[in-house]
Amino acid sequence: MDWNTQRGGPWGGGGGQGPWGGGGPSRPKPPDIEELLRKSQNRVKKFLPSGGGGAKRLAILGVAAVLVWFATGFYRVEPDELGVELLFGKFNERTQPGLNWNFPAPIGQVFTPKVTRINAVQIGLRTQADVRARGASGRAVPEESLMLTGDENIIDIRFVTFWKIKDAQRFALSIRNPEATVKAASEAAMREIVGKSNFEFARTQGRTQIQQDVRVLLQQILDSYNAGIEITDINLQQVEPPGNVLDAFRDVQAARADKERAINEATAYLNEVVQQAEGESSRIGNEAEAYKQEKIALATGDTSRFLSVLEQYKRDKDVTRRRIYLETMRGVMGNMEKVLIDKSAGGSGVVPYLPLPELTSRNNNNRRPAAPTPAPAPQPQMGTKR
Repeated sequence: MDWNTQRGGPWGGGGGQGPWGGGGPSRPKPPDIEELLRKSQNRVKKFLPSGGGGAKRLAILGVAAVLVWFATGFYRVEPDELGVELLFGKFNERTQPGLNWNFPAPIGQVFTPKVTRINAVQIGLRTQADVRARGASGRAVPEESLMLTGDENIIDIRFVTFWKIKDAQRFALSIRNPEATVKAASEAAMREIVGKSNFEFARTQGRTQIQQDVRVLLQQILDSYNAGIEITDINLQQVEPPGNVLDAFRDVQAARADKERAINEATAYLNEVVQQAEGESSRIGNEAEAYKQEKIALATGDTSRFLSVLEQYKRDKDVTRRRIYLETMRGVMGNMEKVLIDKSAGGSGVVPYLPLPELTSRNNNNRRPAAPTPAPAPQPQMGTKR
């Protein structure tokens, strides 16, 4: 049998017919490996030709690659950032804002943390609102917010920790995940401080004290980590009992408020009565003291007067005795009716009775002006008949 081998063999390759007179199915021609290798070599030779000129071009390409690699070492530090350069994984230098250069990777590495930005970490709450605003609503996280107080009560505390970078070198080299570190340390510090406080103290007047204590303790924890982080503020957003006992707690608080109100009213009434009694007692005491001082002053005056009279009496007894007698008689007989009797008169020695008081009163009446006599009323005139 004679086949045309130039047309693809006995199965009709290349469009020929087989021994059975029909055209066999066409099959793809396998790729020529040698041809592919040859074409690849030709492409490479265009960039890396052989000979002396090819070596020179290769050197130029190498130098250009090195220059490009060195150029990748330039970096820019923004005004709110601080650069930290590493060389072979070890701290090399701090760089200020502006354009700087360091050995590029893999020899060098640069970190540019934002040292002026205030960062916030929420504990017990997740919200998209501004975390600085008090009372921001969001999704509660009970596994973070529920804590045990010192008097074995459960309290729901949600707060925000504000922090910034204090040491860029330590911040870049000491901690891997700053936000997670600050969050875990904040929750640990808050649980420790709340665990030493009573429920009512933490919920009412102790909020400010708790914030200060947590801030101090949290700063100590981060300093022990060499984190290079400064805690700027701790903001307590909510301090309440758990939600499932909140209604009962409010009832207890209302009863406690009524108790305090009754106690305050009773105390006010007590103070009012006590003040009135104290005022009355003070008034009586003042009156008694005034009466006492009055009597003492009178007695002192009488004593001084008696001593002065005694002194005069000792000097001239007759004159003093007569003066005292005359003063006494004037005081006794000053307002009495008096009758004078002259013993030297003849007869019985009794002069006619002389009523001196009547004469005195009569003289006084005579000296008074007489009352005017009223004018007579006019008489009606009678007319004459004609």
